[in-house]
Amino acid sequence: MTTLVRVRGDITEQHTDAIVNAANSSLLGGGGVDGAIHRRGGPEILAECRALRASRLGRGLPAGRAVATTAGRLPARWVIHTVGPVHSATEDRSELLASCYRASLRVADELGARTVAFPAVSAGVYRWPLDDAARIAVETVRAARTRVEEVRFVLFGEAADAAFAARLG
Repeated sequence: MTTLVRVRGDITEQHTDAIVNAANSSLLGGGGVDGAIHRRGGPEILAECRALRASRLGRGLPAGRAVATTAGRLPARWVIHTVGPVHSATEDRSELLASCYRASLRVADELGARTVAFPAVSAGVYRWPLDDAARIAVETVRAARTRVEEVRFVLFGEAADAAFAARLG
């Protein structure tokens, strides 16, 4: 059984086996969580992302999928990059968002990770409503078949923390 934990703070400071990056499809860095992970983790992360783009991910990482790299100078061992969907008022993309969590946990299992820290995927610049993002994240992780022992939701702001607190009880 996986233990779900809520932490308010900075995901780049988490001492877990893996941290999940809410990446963009280019894998080459960006704003928000993605930019923070690349800045703090250092050039090793970007180098591995470029190598992935030069080999099997030439068109980038599609939404809902996940891939791992080194964590560079972060206190974690690995970064699992996943691309969340942009929220749409006219198209239900909930399954793509849930797939981010499932795919990240599959990668974590392949790596042998026992502790994983997730941000609120798609709830920032991709404008997914926090309450719904928290619902999808918590329900998906609870239902996942994984060997990960602890999933830590690391939430930067008060609103995200409150949304996840409501779902985690």
